[in-house]
Amino acid sequence: MKLEYFISKRLATSNEYKSSVSAPIIKIAIVAIAISIIMMLVSVSTGFGLQEKIRDKITSFNGHLTILNYDNNQSEITTVPLSLQQDFYPNFKNVPEVSKIQPFATIAGVVRTPETFEGIVYKGVSSDYDFNFISEYLKEGKLPQFSNDGMSNEILISDYLARRLKMKVGDKMQTYFMKDSGNKMPYIRSFEIVGIYDSGFKEFDETYVIGDLKHVQRLNKWDENEVGAFEIYVNDFTKINEINTKIYEDIPSDLNSISVTDKYFGIFEWMKLFDFNIYMIIGIMIIVASINMIVALLVLILERTQMIGILKALGANNWTIRKIFLLNATHIVFRGLIWGNIIGLSILLLQKYFGIIKLDPTQYYVAEAPVYLNLYYILGLNAMVILLCYIILIIPSYMITKISPVKAIKYQ
Repeated sequence: MKLEYFISKRLATSNEYKSSVSAPIIKIAIVAIAISIIMMLVSVSTGFGLQEKIRDKITSFNGHLTILNYDNNQSEITTVPLSLQQDFYPNFKNVPEVSKIQPFATIAGVVRTPETFEGIVYKGVSSDYDFNFISEYLKEGKLPQFSNDGMSNEILISDYLARRLKMKVGDKMQTYFMKDSGNKMPYIRSFEIVGIYDSGFKEFDETYVIGDLKHVQRLNKWDENEVGAFEIYVNDFTKINEINTKIYEDIPSDLNSISVTDKYFGIFEWMKLFDFNIYMIIGIMIIVASINMIVALLVLILERTQMIGILKALGANNWTIRKIFLLNATHIVFRGLIWGNIIGLSILLLQKYFGIIKLDPTQYYVAEAPVYLNLYYILGLNAMVILLCYIILIIPSYMITKISPVKAIKYQ
């Protein structure tokens, strides 16, 4: 093996090799591999990044799963209350994959100003609500704070609603909530805007106002132990359907468990198209790199026909000579991968920290192309390119077995 490596190294570094006919072909092969790994890194990083960012936005406002009454399934508004006295609350002991469970309730309302009015969905949350999921979307002000002692009038609204209503942090927002009978005067509540968020997700931004759960309980005449539903967060989103089945089997028969992937089925199906695009790009780039490497190897073999004949005449077998050229081709692959990784990762890091490439939020739900970097998939892509190129190159190297020592030595 040392002999084969030594000869292949000499082939790759000799002045004759660098000035030979194959030199430009080798450079093209290196560039092709570099471009291929750049395209694969960019497509995988941005594809996974976009999926993760959109998924995080949806789950930040909805949780991974929702437990609610069957009567509330077809509506954004929770009209039938649930008791807080549940076996699964506050800890879902029978399903260890559940990381957090928190109650909430929603009610429809209308915000009216001297100039305009907007329909909203008021989402009431409890004092132990985890705002960490929403904090990254906070644009102005602060997050509302609730306590168990009293009722808070602090609310969080979207930048979309703030602009539509021409309101800012610190303003009072008069909101009207209809009573059970349409003939009665509506309830009026005055809330203080303490924060403005911007998720870039139109479905949430044009609708949701987040405030104290106690307001919904009082408006609906519920007691303090009644809520609209429960939001659930899990440890592994990739197993959400499996976890949803476990939860459904564990909760009472009059309750239902709905995953966010079912609630927003169209969006998650659209996101699955990213996987298809990623696989297509990876496949095409591997084909391009492989074709260039095959051509480069064939040119090397044809250019070194006389050397092959001499090695055979000295007693070297076909596989030994094939390994020399395969090692030389592997050296070319590694050069392409090194340059490709340096350039590709540099592009991704620039995008990650400076957001150079912008996107239309109305189409992609994000303002800039997100980047997801993971050491495992970077190493996996490189290993896949090396392995596939090596396997494919074994086929053209078979040409060496057809070269006759006598004819090859005469060949000039």
